[in-house]
Amino acid sequence: MSLETELRARAENKCELCGASENLNAHVVGPQQEDELSNTALVCTTCSEQIAGTNQLDSNHWQCLNESAWSQEAPVQVLAWRMLTRLSNEAWAAELLDMLYLDEETISWAKAGLKDEAEEAVIHKDTNGTVLSAGDTVTLIKDLKVKGAGFTAKRGTAVRNITLVPDNAAHIEGRVNDQRIVILTEFVKKN
Repeated sequence: MSLETELRARAENKCELCGASENLNAHVVGPQQEDELSNTALVCTTCSEQIAGTNQLDSNHWQCLNESAWSQEAPVQVLAWRMLTRLSNEAWAAELLDMLYLDEETISWAKAGLKDEAEEAVIHKDTNGTVLSAGDTVTLIKDLKVKGAGFTAKRGTAVRNITLVPDNAAHIEGRVNDQRIVILTEFVKKN
């Protein structure tokens, strides 16, 4: 019997986190790499993309954890614990996380994966420490000479629809005077 067949049987052809019945895939719960039933969960595309961080976290979608966090399957428990930890600024998630009990081995597994995710995450912050997101509008807080372009970006200039540089938390990109430039985050504040 294949892994996916076993997963679908265990999960009754539903996402083990939210209960959706379409676009289901096997999700290996890291840091383990092997595709085994004991470290894999069946999840829908919506859950998978938010777990991976490719889609913005929708706290309303994760209300489903009120039920799935109590699953008897360790990979589902680990995913639920990690998502509740990421959503811990929401009162309902913090409360559920406090109530959730995982055995020592499962909680170690859950925490090990969080360390990996934290190391991978690059967080861009403006001069005041406010977290920046792709598409935000920022304002320059000082005049900046733009090397190679022959102009100075003036203080107070609004830079709309910024792009985050994925591997460098100190850099964002945006358009000033119809030119795409790299801007240091220490010289901007979020609008």
